[in-house]
Amino acid sequence: MAGICYEVVTDASPSSAYESMPSYSRRKQRTVIDEELEKNRNKRNKQEAQTTRCSLVSQTSQEDFSGSKTVRSDDNVDVSGESPMTEVSPRYGVSSVCGRRREMEDTVAIHPSFSSRKNSEYPQHYFGVYDGHGCSHVAARCKERLHKLVQEELNLDREENEEEWKKTMERSFTRMDREAVLWSENVVRADCKCELQTPNCDAVGSTAVVSVITPDKIVVANCGDSRAVLCRNGKPFPLSIDHKPDRPDELDRIEGAGGRVIYWDCPRVLGVLAMSRAIGDSYLKPYVICEPEVTVTDRTDDDCLILATDGLWDVVSNETACSVARMCLRGGRRRRGNPDLAVDSISDKACVEASVLLTKLALARHSSDNVSVVVIDLRRKGHVTGH
Repeated sequence: MAGICYEVVTDASPSSAYESMPSYSRRKQRTVIDEELEKNRNKRNKQEAQTTRCSLVSQTSQEDFSGSKTVRSDDNVDVSGESPMTEVSPRYGVSSVCGRRREMEDTVAIHPSFSSRKNSEYPQHYFGVYDGHGCSHVAARCKERLHKLVQEELNLDREENEEEWKKTMERSFTRMDREAVLWSENVVRADCKCELQTPNCDAVGSTAVVSVITPDKIVVANCGDSRAVLCRNGKPFPLSIDHKPDRPDELDRIEGAGGRVIYWDCPRVLGVLAMSRAIGDSYLKPYVICEPEVTVTDRTDDDCLILATDGLWDVVSNETACSVARMCLRGGRRRRGNPDLAVDSISDKACVEASVLLTKLALARHSSDNVSVVVIDLRRKGHVTGH
């Protein structure tokens, strides 16, 4: 009834409609319309508040990704620690979707303020993206444990230089690999599909791209074909190089260890695994190793950092990904709407929108893999640099 009344009021000739009604009916109709408009305003305000709350994990199960299969992001994303709305923590957005795969094997871990040095008021922040293969349990184990191992290996008594960061990450990844292998040998799960393939689940592994953000450094450790890309002054700067079996140095290492790279749709170690480094995969050692490549980059005029699995990078270039992220961050600053919204809230929403848009773009370009994206806002002055 309210909808009908509203259409009558907004018609091209509203006055004639009112003139034909008694004054009592007109008053009643105005009351119904006012109640309906107030209800719509309250609903809209509630939706805006929900989209800008501190939890920045995109609920991709509610999105329509071109008919592709999706999963709830809280099933494979671990967010803990301080709220990203605090001054000391960078703002971020996450989107993780199953895509066209039958199983979801990606996981994401985010731990703001996961460690801090003594006598320092500025904590360090951990972001990790893991892409499982064979099954999801190694990636899930990385989500649960790798940040804790990094925390244990950090020497918080002194400032770590590039060499110290490299040793810290190598020790952490080695411990994670040992735990994953031992845990896989004893895993007992009714829903673990890898038990149908091998008794000891030894044909399961996961890539790992990890970043620790400090007040003045961006530390990235990568093992596998996930990728970290820094957007600086409007241009992309890859902070990791994919570990593909046909990469010249990786090919030499594999062949030097007595292995072979066989082309089966793409270069594969022994014709099986399409990456040359991973956590787990005990049946392919020593050809597939868990040693990460580590980069330490000084923070300067940076816009954002993008961590994503190969489900994105297989179909989206570094340049395109940075352009999309910068567009969303720039749009967050220009967003029109409720003037009472804090700038941080708008920026947080912009990070979420950037991660969701990148997953949608990957699926629109027919990515056949799971897609997980983390966008981290690194702007110091709250603006996007470059042109």
